[in-house]
Amino acid sequence: MVRVGLVGLGVMGWRIAKNLRDDGLLVGIYNRTQEKAQRFAREYGVEAFKTPAELTRNVDVIITMLSDDDAVRAVITGPEGVLTGLRGGELVIDMSTISPSTSIELAGLVKSRGADMVDAPVIGTSVAVERRELVVLVGGTDEAFQRARDILIHTAKVVVHVGPNGYGLYAKLINNALLGSYVVALAEAVNLGRAFGLSDSVIMDVLTRLSSARSPTSELKVPKILSNDFSVQFAVRHMRKDLDIISREAALRGVPIPMASLALQFYRMAERAGFSDEDFAAVFKILSVGR
Repeated sequence: MVRVGLVGLGVMGWRIAKNLRDDGLLVGIYNRTQEKAQRFAREYGVEAFKTPAELTRNVDVIITMLSDDDAVRAVITGPEGVLTGLRGGELVIDMSTISPSTSIELAGLVKSRGADMVDAPVIGTSVAVERRELVVLVGGTDEAFQRARDILIHTAKVVVHVGPNGYGLYAKLINNALLGSYVVALAEAVNLGRAFGLSDSVIMDVLTRLSSARSPTSELKVPKILSNDFSVQFAVRHMRKDLDIISREAALRGVPIPMASLALQFYRMAERAGFSDEDFAAVFKILSVGR
């Protein structure tokens, strides 16, 4: 039996860890906030390790699900990080959404210690994790992908190999370039519908059932907007962070991204307005001020 450890018990990481534990794969976890790690350990009967290095020494596969480049870098390269615990032959699966350049650099460091690493960002929110309906986009070698797939399929519906290291992240970034812009457009449409005097039930019906632009995202987010429910499935700050990465990567290549760039400004405003840790559908509140 492959022994799996997970680092990062946020909204997504907690649920991914639970799925893996329910299937008998997860043996240990690490979280920067130890109280949260201890709570998960008590609830699910796994070991809470004090450092990423200690976790790494006791597992075959290390999954990281963290907030940003700095967090992933600290967990992997820090004084008691994953690198110091590698013995050789392990697989690191980073499910975070970070800069592809950072991920490629870290994969090289892991390889220098005799282990392998894939980037495996996800499409889907906490709801998709609970339903095991995530889509995982994997960048890495063919061999590493096959190893990763055998683990990831326990928390995902689709696990697809999109290319070498970094390419999972490139694929995730084009998804979020569209997603971030789309949710701003949904928020704008809801606000406009109310300004026209349409009932919420009509707005719901049009945007989630009748529209040629309906999608799983409209079905998920329009009800949240209409009910003023911004409990987090994917936070404003994470969408802003992803769009910042997209902006940097596009600038490096001279690629125009006018829609994603405009959407980024709305999420920045949402953060400044204090909505950072609310669901990214809370961008609606920026558009509806004064109504």
